[in-house]
Amino acid sequence: MPRLSDDQQAARRERLLDAAELCFARSGFHATTMAEIAREARVSAGAAYVWFASKEDLIAGIAARDRARFAADFEAIAEAPDFAEALEACARFHVVERPAHKRRLMVELAAESTRNEAVARSFRSVDRTVRESLMRALERQVAAGRIAPAMPPARLVPVLMVLGDGLFLRRAIDPAADPEALIASLMEMLRHVLGPAPARKRRKRGARRP
Repeated sequence: MPRLSDDQQAARRERLLDAAELCFARSGFHATTMAEIAREARVSAGAAYVWFASKEDLIAGIAARDRARFAADFEAIAEAPDFAEALEACARFHVVERPAHKRRLMVELAAESTRNEAVARSFRSVDRTVRESLMRALERQVAAGRIAPAMPPARLVPVLMVLGDGLFLRRAIDPAADPEALIASLMEMLRHVLGPAPARKRRKRGARRP
């Protein structure tokens, strides 16, 4: 059997993670088997164990991929000239544009993390990355003078995360939910909280510095 190249191995690993996301979202963590994931990924059951020893290992792989994605998202948001606009675009991508099974997966893993400590560690690792990345983005935007939040970032970040979690959950469980309307209303509220940075007053010519 020919040896797979590094690129082929990486592609197979990604296929397994993609398949695990689909299967966990469709059947639930407990009902899903490694054999089912292997079939979805179009690899043998034995080959699947080369990369992942268990379903918990697959969850850890999914979490690592999500951490990288969110870190990149918030790094771009931190440098955006319009913080609220960048945050809205990020919310729209994750809540509207990404496949529906991504949202169902989040709900499934949140529930499983209350019963399975290995899943809980992976779930919390993503949560921690989002929290820390959002905090850095807010602090950099404040330091750049682009926003002047009505409360300190340390108090604002947990509130933003609660709102984001609620948006994901509503989108996942309510087929009648209008995500565009929800995001628009949420951002209208957030813009009042974030506020534009106050304009600096120009010093009169000839005036001395205090």
